Amino acid sequence: MKKVSNIHKIISALMGFWLFFSAAIYAAPSVKIDKKNPYTMIKKVAGITFKRFADEQSSIRNNPNLLKDIVREELMPYINYKYAAYKVIGAKNFKKTTAAQRKDFVRVFREYLITSYAQVFTLYNNQKVEFAPAKKLTKEKIVSVNTLVIEPGRNPISISFRVRKDKKTKDWKAYDMVAEGVSLLDSKQAELASIIRQKGLPHVTEMLKLKSAKSIKFKK
Repeated sequence: MKKVSNIHKIISALMGFWLFFSAAIYAAPSVKIDKKNPYTMIKKVAGITFKRFADEQSSIRNNPNLLKDIVREELMPYINYKYAAYKVIGAKNFKKTTAAQRKDFVRVFREYLITSYAQVFTLYNNQKVEFAPAKKLTKEKIVSVNTLVIEPGRNPISISFRVRKDKKTKDWKAYDMVAEGVSLLDSKQAELASIIRQKGLPHVTEMLKLKSAKSIKFKK
């Protein structure tokens, strides 16, 4: 359990970097997002998010919870939070839950992600990102968008974004981040699976609801 806890701390510290890598792109807010190409989608979404963060910096400093609005409006449309939430529940626990419980959990898990990303967004410090060349798409259903996060005085951090293609719409959405070989989704599943098994999904839903309600704060 200690190893899982340490991994979770590492991932928690890095999970927000996907909000930061737009520093290398700085896209215009009028750019149309092409959900049919996972590589350009990740770049442009991040660029738009970063520009809004920069433009509203003064307001954000006065009211840090505005970061939640930015994440909710600019990022969440491109994150498959339902798929991620179901992965966290896990196959073994899934059959022990009701449709209503899962619906509740997905809704709260989405808000939990928003709060988590918004909080890490406060750590922005001009990180630069190098993108690996895009690969040719054939029949892939899941691809990884590979990057290196560059920050002066530190070793480059390898971060990969897993993006999944929807069977019906054919749109791509991100659902996981892998930092230095460690999956955020796997880490979160390891953290919550046993609690779901022991105390039930509603208990974990309430637990995440409390965490998602926390206000965003800048560290002094």
